Amino acid sequence: MTTFDTIIRGARVVLKDRVEQLDIGITGEKITDISTRLAAGEATRIIEAEGLTAMPGVVDIHVHFNEPGLASWEGFRSGSAALAAGGITTYVDMPLNGVPPTTRPEAWEMKMKAAADQSYVDYAFWGGLVPGNREELAPLSRLGAAGFKAFMSEPGGEGEDIFARADDHTLLDGMNEIATLNRVLALHAEDEGIVAELGAKSIAEGKTEPMDYIRSRPVEAEVVAVARALKYGEQTGCALHFVHISTREALDLIAAAKRRGQNVTSETCPHYLTLTDQDVVRLGAVAKCAPPLRSSSEQEQLWDALTSGLIDVIASDHSPCPPSMKQSDNFFEIWGGISGAQSTLLIMLEDGHLQRDIELPLLGRVLSLQPARRLGLENKGEIAIGKDADLVLIDWEKSTTLNTEDLLYTHKQSPYVGRTFNCQIADVFCRGQRVYNSESGLSPKPIGQHIAAYSFSPIEAGTEETP
Repeated sequence: MTTFDTIIRGARVVLKDRVEQLDIGITGEKITDISTRLAAGEATRIIEAEGLTAMPGVVDIHVHFNEPGLASWEGFRSGSAALAAGGITTYVDMPLNGVPPTTRPEAWEMKMKAAADQSYVDYAFWGGLVPGNREELAPLSRLGAAGFKAFMSEPGGEGEDIFARADDHTLLDGMNEIATLNRVLALHAEDEGIVAELGAKSIAEGKTEPMDYIRSRPVEAEVVAVARALKYGEQTGCALHFVHISTREALDLIAAAKRRGQNVTSETCPHYLTLTDQDVVRLGAVAKCAPPLRSSSEQEQLWDALTSGLIDVIASDHSPCPPSMKQSDNFFEIWGGISGAQSTLLIMLEDGHLQRDIELPLLGRVLSLQPARRLGLENKGEIAIGKDADLVLIDWEKSTTLNTEDLLYTHKQSPYVGRTFNCQIADVFCRGQRVYNSESGLSPKPIGQHIAAYSFSPIEAGTEETP
């Protein structure tokens, strides 16, 4: 008979394709049984979970924790604490805005050192594709890079160690190399020519209000960039992942390419699903991002795309900065990034499940299973025997109002402050260890480990991961 270290008793368990009341048996760091009634040993810890829902821990493949060099913006300790409290048990950190960015092995080692013993949950890293670093990609891949990130528009920043935009030559050259490495290229897809021209024109005319900024980064800029990248991906055979897609037209292009057999996936973020351009006007700098928030009609089309299976991944794009960088009379000068990772799961449960009746298995796939599979995080993203015991218990009988003092980020700013969610994250487990409890808070010390990516799986149209 299997002896379990922990049994989560009687929860409604969100599996890949259904929800069923079950016990979850955990031995060491792994899920070792899932059944209707598991027998406990003398030393087994029993967590009574009847009435609660057990979801797989969220796998957020798009966060910016800014180490090394900019821990004052957000570091691994504060950022991962916020993730743990939000039900995220694995994250993949972007190669910017650390100083230096993770575009060469020396910078990778600096990031590894900065993260060691500082993360409450498990983590992996993206490498970066920038002009002139093709020869660095293979070493970064050998070190365990989950994939590579490139910008098709200027990412911003100052000084020598900025993360530079990838021009067309860099994209094609990098895609050829990344294809040989069996890795994924993640793309910020906005056409630099369009946004630079419109932005310069707006500023020259003295139009620097929030809606002027939004108009300078139109739907067209995203669609043009996505179409060009898809063409390059088809030419090179490079697997692509489009981050923070904000428009239905771009999603349709990606879906059509997938149906043609191209290895490509899409991601959107909670802020595009729950905030609109009118919230930028109302909230100001805290809601500025790129691509910008869109209209309510565009937002509804994103929800339809999600339920239709056109969106593969939901990720936070948590992009913090000091409050001073969110202050200017010129909206173009304000740092563009939303701090929201702590709220990702609650937003999707409230706005997706409770308000729109989106089934929990679908949310589990886009929040956990599909991001894990896309980047080769083999033991993550699913409540299944043999997987890491990364679990979130949801209490539907309690509500959560997000107050500023509840935020665990270094800088307590978020467009979601004041929102009430009609559920509560009761418990969060990473590899079988409780890292957060709604009453006692965070675990005494960080227990997160680095995960090296091994391979990746395409998420194809018509597979079981697509509803």
